[in-house]
Amino acid sequence: MLTKHITVDLPANQESRPVAMLVQVASQYESVIHMESGTVKANVKSIMGMMAFGLKNGMEVSVTADGRDEADAVAALEKQLNRAC
Repeated sequence: MLTKHITVDLPANQESRPVAMLVQVASQYESVIHMESGTVKANVKSIMGMMAFGLKNGMEVSVTADGRDEADAVAALEKQLNRAC
């Protein structure tokens, strides 16, 4: 199991598109992947779960992956969460 703490850095008012991209990226990996912030936790492979998560720019999140490709999964999600373009 691998956990990484990340500060979300997304384009202003563009949180919904990155959420869809996060789900798409996470779905490429075998690992079980969750995102957590405070008391809220979501399966990153679930579009409904991630939409309900309420991802916002500047938010502190913890991404946890468990599986044989966990390091690659966390690295890919960190890259998506830091797309300030």
